[in-house]
Amino acid sequence: MKPNPSIILVILLLAALVWWEGSQPQALFSTSAGGAVADAFERQLSDVWVEGEGRVVRLLSDDNEGSRHQRFVLEVGPEHTVLVAHNIDLAPRIDALGRGDVVRFMGEFVWNERGGIIHWTHHDPQGRQAGGWLEHADRRYE
Repeated sequence: MKPNPSIILVILLLAALVWWEGSQPQALFSTSAGGAVADAFERQLSDVWVEGEGRVVRLLSDDNEGSRHQRFVLEVGPEHTVLVAHNIDLAPRIDALGRGDVVRFMGEFVWNERGGIIHWTHHDPQGRQAGGWLEHADRRYE
């Protein structure tokens, strides 16, 4: 008995869909300032998209190894800080950023013991996903 090409095609398409869904980052959004980040941190999650805001508590030097990143630390909740690594090869730098400033963000969270990292705060140059952004002083950086 010869296999039906239509059935084989359907099986291959379903397998591709299952693989693609499993390879996409998990979404974890929150309307509270540190809610999504705090939840991702407590659950030790990585590769989850978070949205929120925080207050700049520390400005760090740029990371110029490979893709250049503007780096700063945000306080996103009571006694919870997160490092933001903003790719300035793909998005504009926030030149007027200062300690105490409020920054809204959408990006991918990566867990670490120190509070986590938020990156992908820029558009996706290949257009595979929506990408992230930062907002400071009524300007969006993406």
